[in-house]
Amino acid sequence: MAITNYTDLQTTIEDFLNRDDLTAVVPTFIQLAEAQMNREIRHWQMIKRSTGQGNPADQYAQVPADWLETIRMHVTDPTYTTLENPITMISRDQMLDLRMKNNDNSTKSPYHYTLADGQFNFYPTPVATLNFELMYYSKIPDLATNTTNWLLSDHPDAYLYGSLIHSAPYLAEDARVAVWAQMYSAAVSNVNRASEEAQYSGSGMKLKVRGLG
Repeated sequence: MAITNYTDLQTTIEDFLNRDDLTAVVPTFIQLAEAQMNREIRHWQMIKRSTGQGNPADQYAQVPADWLETIRMHVTDPTYTTLENPITMISRDQMLDLRMKNNDNSTKSPYHYTLADGQFNFYPTPVATLNFELMYYSKIPDLATNTTNWLLSDHPDAYLYGSLIHSAPYLAEDARVAVWAQMYSAAVSNVNRASEEAQYSGSGMKLKVRGLG
């Protein structure tokens, strides 16, 4: 059976487990697999570009709901002295140290940020309306909402074996976990390698990813 959508995936999982009484819990296996894949997969189809705006004298701007990891953030507003000024990530401790050291209530072009309470926290605080562009890795669109997505279409094995791994604790079934884990690991490696080859094959270029751990 071809796996082309959420329903197909659920049916195939039940077939692999040789169970027809798991309709209520198979979506949970898939959800857990998606959470794991969001941590382990970085593919060019996850890259998004977003523009945002920070308010004068406001340190904060909202993080996109599907944000996983920042690739690059930079100012695009000519109000500031340097057009396309990069804003680099620092730790929360570094942010606090800077504000305490400088008693910083000043407002100017921000050049650092960190995460705080689900928001980007800028330093220094913007002097005027801040227009910025964010390039980031986004979450894989979940199947419960979208029925299908690029990952299921191109790499259904990642979804299948990832979901099967997460069925084991529920079913107390350990005999096949090692095989499923091996197949899942191979599928994820193939996804990431395919992305690298698509972007950089023959170019000699490397993507510099700046995370927000």
